[in-house]
Amino acid sequence: MLAVDPHGPAPSRQRSHGIVRLRAAPAGPAADAPTRIVDLAESGPLRLRFPRQGAERMLEGVLVNTGGGVACGDVFEVSVAVDAGGACLLTTTAAEKIYRSDGPEAAVGNRVSVGAGARLDWLPQETILFDRARLRRRFEADLAGDAALLVAEIAVLGRAARNESLHEALFEDRWRIRRDGRLIYADSLRLEGAVTDLMARTAIGGGARALATILDLSPGAEARLDEARALLGALPAAVEAGASAWNGHLAVRMLAPAVAPLREGAARFLAAWRGRPMPRVWQS
Repeated sequence: MLAVDPHGPAPSRQRSHGIVRLRAAPAGPAADAPTRIVDLAESGPLRLRFPRQGAERMLEGVLVNTGGGVACGDVFEVSVAVDAGGACLLTTTAAEKIYRSDGPEAAVGNRVSVGAGARLDWLPQETILFDRARLRRRFEADLAGDAALLVAEIAVLGRAARNESLHEALFEDRWRIRRDGRLIYADSLRLEGAVTDLMARTAIGGGARALATILDLSPGAEARLDEARALLGALPAAVEAGASAWNGHLAVRMLAPAVAPLREGAARFLAAWRGRPMPRVWQS
C-alpha cells in the first residue's frame, strides 16, 4: 500500500476529455435522399447514438455523456459537419449537469459546419448549473450561403428540486457564427459571482432561474418575425419571451422563474416553428 502524506499537496484528479466528431452527407443525388454517416469518431465519455436511420431525409443523433455530468476541469468537444444537401438533427439524451467546482473550470466547445443547401437543427436538452459550478461554453458555426441552422440552448441556474441558488458560480456562453466566412452573429453572456442575486435584478433577469436562446439562421427566417411573436404570445404566462430579426436571421429569448414552464414553452415553440414533433428523448 502506498503511503500518503496528509500534509502534502492534494493529488491531481483525473479529468474527462470527451470528443465527438461527425460528418454526415446525403446518401445520393436525389433531393429527398436520406442523410447518412460518413465519418464518426468518439473518445472519452462522449458518445453519439442514432435511434432512427430509415428513409427519412434528416439524420437524428443523440449525444450521450456516459460520465453522467460535467465536473470541474473536464473538457468536452463536439464537431459536426453536414455536407451539401444533407439534413441532421442533434439533441442530448437528458439534461446536462454541471457539478460544483473547487476552482478549475469546465469547458464545452461545440463547432459545426453546414454546407450548401444543407440543414442542421441543434436542439440539446437543458444545461443545469449547480451552486459553485464554473463553466465556459462556446458555440461556433460556419455556414454556406444558403445553409440552414437552428440552435436552441436552455440554461438552468440551480437545481429546482432543491430550490438551489447560485451563491458563487461562473457561466460564460459565447456564440460566433459565420456565413461564407463573414461573421454575421456574435453573442457573449457572462454571469459570475452570486448569479442568483444578479438574475434577481430587474435590468438583468427579473428573478429568472432559467433562460433560453433560440436562433434561426435559415433562409427566410427573418421574414417569419410576426409568426414567431404570435407563437410566443401563446406560451405559458410564467415565460417572458421576445423575438427580433435582422441581418437574415431570427432570435428568440426566453426567461422563466423555473425550468418546467420554460422547457415546456421552448418545446412548444420549436415544434410549431419546425412543423414537426420534438425529438423523442425530449418527450420522455
